[in-house]
Amino acid sequence: MDFHQMQDRARTVRARYAEVEASAYGRSWTTEEIMLGFLGDVGDLAKLVQGKAGVRPREDLDEALAHELADCLWSVLTLADAYDVDLAGAFTSTMDELDAVLAED
Repeated sequence: MDFHQMQDRARTVRARYAEVEASAYGRSWTTEEIMLGFLGDVGDLAKLVQGKAGVRPREDLDEALAHELADCLWSVLTLADAYDVDLAGAFTSTMDELDAVLAED
């Protein structure tokens, strides 16, 4: 799956969540609420990274880590979409900037 397909898939899943939220709560989540969910996912990811370091072991660590990384990526894609950020373009230009800085050293 290429980046644009991932973005389309994230958009589709977000639209389905919005329908569920509207049905359950009378409205879909705001971008602020999506961001708060992302923060929770980052916290979960931090615990799994600790697990990889031996601090918080669990049986399904590799699967849980992959799942949480994907959750975090979905949140980033969803927020970028909500704010009309060309994430592929921003990633490319940011990596170019970092490469230039590293080349100076």
